[in-house]
Amino acid sequence: MGGTFLGTVLAGCTSSKTISGNISQSDLVVPVSSFLKKDKTFRQYIVVHNEQLEYPICLYRFSEAQYSALLMRCPHQGAELQVFGDRLQCPAHGSEFTDKGVVQNGPADTNLRTFPVTIQNEQIKISLK
Repeated sequence: MGGTFLGTVLAGCTSSKTISGNISQSDLVVPVSSFLKKDKTFRQYIVVHNEQLEYPICLYRFSEAQYSALLMRCPHQGAELQVFGDRLQCPAHGSEFTDKGVVQNGPADTNLRTFPVTIQNEQIKISLK
């Protein structure tokens, strides 16, 4: 019973900030409402997956009109990054990046790949070009 409860708790935590986005033309699209929590406050970030992408994209919300979309791939050796609030960290060698993708600690020596973000009709469009 303990294992089932723990699995449910972990699934609940994961699903609250991880969503599946749709690809339309060259954009990854997610609804603005993905950031809205049950208590009507906004999440700081969401992690967007799509089966066509090798790595997820972390989408940070700074304001109603300002977002940052970051490829969750460490430029050092390609490990998938983990999100810890306003920073991303590489589990392989400890590189850290800001919520705008700027490298803070190595061994990575280049910033994360970023994507342009636009908002149209309550949809967030992340340009994959």
